[in-house]
Amino acid sequence: MSAYELRKSALVAAATGQKREIQYPLKADGKPRYPSEIYGENVFTLKTMAKALPKPIFASFLKQRRGRQNLDKTTADSIAHAVRVWAMDRGATHYTHWFQPQTGTTAEKHDAFLSLVSTFTPGGEEVTPIDQFSGGQLLQSEPDASSFPSGGMRSTFEARGYTIWDTSSSMFVQEGPNGTSILYIPSVYISYNGDALDEKTVLLRSNEVLSRAASDLLNLLEPESHVSHVYTTLGTEQEFFLVDRTMYALRPDLKITGRTLVGQLPPRHQQLEDHYFGRIPSRVMRVISELELECLKLGIPIKTRHNEVAPGQFELAPIFEESSVAVDHNLLTMDVLHKVAHRHNLRVLYHEKPFKGINGSGKHCNWAMATDRGENLLDPTVRPETNYRFILFLLAVLRALQQHAALLRVAISSSSNEHRLGAQEAPPAIISAFLGDQLHEVLNAIEENRPLKNFSVPQFQSIKVGGTVLDVKVAALPNIARDLTDRNRTSPFAFTGNKFEFRAVGSKQSPSFPVTVLNCAVTAAIGEIAAELRAQKGSKPRLSEEDKLAVIRKYIGLTKSVRFEGDNYSEEWTREAERRGLPNIRTAPEAFTYLIKEKHMDMLVKDTGIFTASELRSRYHIINERYAKDVLIEAETLLTIIGQQILPAAFEYRKTLAESAAALKTVGVEAGPEIDTLNEMTPMVATLQAQYKSLTAAVNAAITHHSDDSNEHARVACDTLVPAIASIREVVDALEIIVADKYWPLPKYTELLLTI
Repeated sequence: MSAYELRKSALVAAATGQKREIQYPLKADGKPRYPSEIYGENVFTLKTMAKALPKPIFASFLKQRRGRQNLDKTTADSIAHAVRVWAMDRGATHYTHWFQPQTGTTAEKHDAFLSLVSTFTPGGEEVTPIDQFSGGQLLQSEPDASSFPSGGMRSTFEARGYTIWDTSSSMFVQEGPNGTSILYIPSVYISYNGDALDEKTVLLRSNEVLSRAASDLLNLLEPESHVSHVYTTLGTEQEFFLVDRTMYALRPDLKITGRTLVGQLPPRHQQLEDHYFGRIPSRVMRVISELELECLKLGIPIKTRHNEVAPGQFELAPIFEESSVAVDHNLLTMDVLHKVAHRHNLRVLYHEKPFKGINGSGKHCNWAMATDRGENLLDPTVRPETNYRFILFLLAVLRALQQHAALLRVAISSSSNEHRLGAQEAPPAIISAFLGDQLHEVLNAIEENRPLKNFSVPQFQSIKVGGTVLDVKVAALPNIARDLTDRNRTSPFAFTGNKFEFRAVGSKQSPSFPVTVLNCAVTAAIGEIAAELRAQKGSKPRLSEEDKLAVIRKYIGLTKSVRFEGDNYSEEWTREAERRGLPNIRTAPEAFTYLIKEKHMDMLVKDTGIFTASELRSRYHIINERYAKDVLIEAETLLTIIGQQILPAAFEYRKTLAESAAALKTVGVEAGPEIDTLNEMTPMVATLQAQYKSLTAAVNAAITHHSDDSNEHARVACDTLVPAIASIREVVDALEIIVADKYWPLPKYTELLLTI
């Protein structure tokens, strides 16, 4: 069957194929169960654990979880037994330590609960099968550390590494094949020497140091508060594309690289602005509904679903959670969505820019800090101008951006996210903060020691504090509340009422590293502000209002350069940012170098202690190597497509045109149209062939390039391969318009984007 026939049969199957339906869980009386009744039923929660364990054992575990004592063998064995029974009652036959190596995804190795006990009798050995799971097996496992990215910290022959149960994240079961399931144990991953080889260890470290620094500042500001713990909250808005799986299978570029390396936009795509918040296609709705049911069982609180801007693009957003749990849930959601889409003969694409010319996908990370009493430290309250606690924590975040914006740029840099950053869909590479008119005015008024400009007083208790009322001039409709500040979707780091939205994070990357870097930078800033307050306080028993205001005014001035309320896409902002001294880091390889600059290394290693120097250099090598490899894989994939599919298709169509023209001439018919098309195609094909040879030479040069500096390899890929790939694409996309559809070897954008 030809490629054309495969494409058409896939279109027919997409339109007429059997649709998967599932039965929503029902109560005994046949009515649907409420979501709250399903939520977390496959999670070994603290409540479930408390019921399964003796009270002293459970109390001992809680002390360990709060960091007050180590987990003893008796407690570990008791928990292991309880969770094994609970999991096996739900069909579990295996368990796995589930961890986050520096590959951008998760990893797991399944071990069976089944064990064999040998008894030796005079008649010989007798083997008895038993189901067994010990505390030692719960606490740690041993994956091969030489087979994951280590950035030179581990040699190939140094294979020992450990996964260790993260007690702050609940265990859960996922359904497996043939009616079985698997017990998942969220874990961290370290080397034989104790170095962090994963994304989660450093995130947990950063949460702890931020908690200590923030608690210290709170107790300095309010000695009577006795805050003992501050945690970071996170909500991840996950964007993605869905395409027909058969069409996906016919696109080697999508399968290998995650994005289309060639492809012409259809006449209609997103320009009518009618896909965003439009009706979710029924096929997609079935996928998302099944996903939400799976997530409910796993205790993942999916709150929102909607169409995104581009055709075939969608978004899911959860309720906010503690940041390390939120990261676990985001990665788990991505994995479950992949499985559910497969059941519906669809493929989910998490690449930041799978299709050229339409919007790409991001993972907006909504971040805040809260106390152990549930108080949001970024809540402005009724009068932010007198809420010095809020203002000081706000200034700490701004100071973090002002001092370490380049590090945040590192945290979101990759070969895939480069296609999205700076486009008219995602925040640019200049990191700045948007506060909105009210907070902008509050900070300016405090700095200038003048009265605050008048903002409307709320009319009703339910209206947002400081909001005004809008009259929509329709008698049957009620007045609505209007926020004091508009939203700025061009800002990479925007304050959105009681949290910051870090919009530049890529859709396929783990949120762990960006949140870790943000935590570290804010921790350092909080410590700096606390030191200033102590110096201002001197020997006085407590801080006065004047002491607080003096420090506040100082940091308002220091952080003014990173505040921007305008259009982050404009050329004027680029020039203004340069005048302010803000870094404008245009490529990922350039960004990577900032990770090991002295200023940032000192903050990450010495000031906060989140990383060791060797862990940081290891990560530096890993991200550079990953970038170079990703680009090289794209270049080699494109060469295969050009050499084996595009050029042969162009040759075949030229041959058909030539034979048609010759046949027409023999019967005395004018062959001008065929000859015109041939003349138009010929220079394109010649150009493509020349570029194919040039890219082949560039790939060979990149492969054979010798350097001990991993960043140099990334720069070579960025400077030579990336522009060569883009140049070839222009010619191929022009050819796609000319070559007859029946000769084109790949599914087109219309078939990929508009068949669901």
